[in-house]
Amino acid sequence: MKNRLYQSLFLGITSAIAASASYALITPQNETQASMENLAITPVSTPSIYEITANFLGQTAELEQPIKPRNIEHKIRANESLSSIFPLYNINSKILKKITTANAIGAKFANLTVNNILIIELDDDYQLQRLIYKKDIVNTLVATRNGDDFDVRMDKKQLDNHERLAQGIINSSLSADGIKAGLSANIINQLADKIFAWDIDFNKDLKPNDKFTVIYEEILVEGERLKTGEVLAAEFVINGKSYSAIRYKDKEGNIEYYSPQGKNVVRKVRKTFLRSPIEFARISSRFNLHRKHPVLNRIRAHKGVDYAARSGTPIKTTGDGKIIFRGRKGGYGNVVIVQHNKKYKSLYAHMSKFNGKYKLGSKIKQGAVIGYVGKTGLATGNHLHYEFLVNGIHKNPLTVKIPHTKIKINKTFLARFKKQTQPYVDQLNRATTETAAIKVDKLFSKKIKKL
Repeated sequence: MKNRLYQSLFLGITSAIAASASYALITPQNETQASMENLAITPVSTPSIYEITANFLGQTAELEQPIKPRNIEHKIRANESLSSIFPLYNINSKILKKITTANAIGAKFANLTVNNILIIELDDDYQLQRLIYKKDIVNTLVATRNGDDFDVRMDKKQLDNHERLAQGIINSSLSADGIKAGLSANIINQLADKIFAWDIDFNKDLKPNDKFTVIYEEILVEGERLKTGEVLAAEFVINGKSYSAIRYKDKEGNIEYYSPQGKNVVRKVRKTFLRSPIEFARISSRFNLHRKHPVLNRIRAHKGVDYAARSGTPIKTTGDGKIIFRGRKGGYGNVVIVQHNKKYKSLYAHMSKFNGKYKLGSKIKQGAVIGYVGKTGLATGNHLHYEFLVNGIHKNPLTVKIPHTKIKINKTFLARFKKQTQPYVDQLNRATTETAAIKVDKLFSKKIKKL
């Protein structure tokens, strides 16, 4: 109310002064001077608007001045740094150096992320007392004044690990149905790329009504999910056949996934070759020695499998080996051939480009990206043509028997393995049993309703 009164007075007085000034402009100067001389009036300085307002009110008016905020929340914009932010709030540049060189943590103030919040706390004299930067949901940088210097620390929120169990039924794909069951992209990728890549081809093997059960780590911050961790155990039931994998950490800290095969038999999940060199792609053409070629329009053996995928999709080598060919190869376009040992060989064709990290003669590990999907050579669209040879003879990559990696399992290993993994085996079995019981109950209920 007080401010509104001052505003009204200010506008009124301003108008009066403006009107007086306008009248003076149209009065001849010599007449004005003559009048003043005749009246013996001595010119005086014009009072300020502040003084006029004060006299009008009969008291000294305390006009409100804009107050500078003492605690400021600054949202980081593109290309901003402390050196560009500090001048906005009249903070001495010397303070910047004191903070960033206080210790190793202070240097982290140099890396600011767009849209993150920087809190600037000032005292009554508008001197910086504390600087707080929320790096992420877990970590916060804090610089606190200590005399002429600053103490810098990193505050970390407590992380809590919990185990979660999720189940789902395949309707369309692992990706879509996994998300529907509550799995993150991280968990889905672990299942397809790291755990079951040797036994299950997720491009062709999964069918509607196949089931999956997954036990995994969930990391919480103050009760909210921050991210998902590792898959602890999982089972797929595909066309009635079970594929299971249990995570095991040995005494040396090495982590592998194993499939329990009865009471005293354990098999490492990882095999010599991956089932597929590309993730979540559609099979556009299968192994067929009597297929009509789509470009040449004549019968020509198709000695591999075609995976339709977007241009640039990564292509992985299916096993350890050595690159024995890398270049252009007729209708195959850009090709990489990997010799795995004396017995096995794999070929990858129609690539848009190669991975520059690997050259002819390079040794390569299973799962390494060797190139990217394209349509070079005789190809009607973007896809990967993949061939698998055993002793120089082409085999169907989708059905060829893949050998296991040989491992030694003794009694000591088996005892420790069972102790560590049995709780997860029991959970998988219990979940499968409960699901089956629910299905039987639903079926029984339906039959009663019909009666």
